[in-house]
Amino acid sequence: MGSYSPNPQPEILPPGEDMPPAQPVRRPRSSWASAPATYLLVGINCAVFVAMVANGVSIGAPTTGQLMHWGANNAGSVLLNGEWWRIVTAMFVHVGILHLATNMWCLWNLGLLAEPLMGSAGVLAVYLLTGAAGNLLSTDLNWLWPIRDGAGGVFFPAGAGASGAVFGIAGALIILLKSNRLPVPPLELKKLRKSVIYFAALNLILGLSISGGNMFLHSGLNIDNMAHLGGFTCGLLFAAPMVPRPGSPRAMFQTRLRLAVGMVVGLLVLFGFYLAHVTPPAGLIHFLNS
Repeated sequence: MGSYSPNPQPEILPPGEDMPPAQPVRRPRSSWASAPATYLLVGINCAVFVAMVANGVSIGAPTTGQLMHWGANNAGSVLLNGEWWRIVTAMFVHVGILHLATNMWCLWNLGLLAEPLMGSAGVLAVYLLTGAAGNLLSTDLNWLWPIRDGAGGVFFPAGAGASGAVFGIAGALIILLKSNRLPVPPLELKKLRKSVIYFAALNLILGLSISGGNMFLHSGLNIDNMAHLGGFTCGLLFAAPMVPRPGSPRAMFQTRLRLAVGMVVGLLVLFGFYLAHVTPPAGLIHFLNS
């Protein structure tokens, strides 16, 4: 332990020298002040879930109808009924308290790491855009290869949750943490980036394993792996033209952020246009014409 003097003596300055001006004490910023977008997103997700439960939705096992009422994603609703808003609202709806808790834990940890690098606007943008990308890819796959019942009828599952956006933030971090401009020791930076890569890889593998097991065990536990994959890929793409704020001029950072947002928005619009013109599956065509 260090030592201290119970009666410290005042510093004596040489004659003719004045006491140096006192430096203002900088108070540490609170977590909210340093990462408002992360806390805002967590708060919105939690508020939506509280509202669902307060209106009679099961806290542990919501029904498909309840999820759809609150904005879950569904290929039929989007592409047949034109309810494109579900691509966005679905990333704020969760299938029970456990689903919410795990997603919010990941969002909180990754968001606190990402916000100093890309700013609050960047975190909001990457959450919304990568979450939308994941939901669009999920919609595409569910539309082309829908679930069929015993009679051959087509069934589109409800998709919900922030996990696609969480994977998107992870993808963006993998790119941004590669920068040599960050004021972090290289060894610590390498450890941070490796932990994010492990998080993404392990969760993708876990999701694929659960889905594969469900095909044989029929456990009823479904993981939307396409939303994860779409969000993660979009996160990598989003971060590609960006430079982390530390070490680069703010004007350059803002320009690159706008470039990233514009590029991803353009690609999502094109993908949405493609989706709107995809031919329905054969069973659905027969159902619509009957």
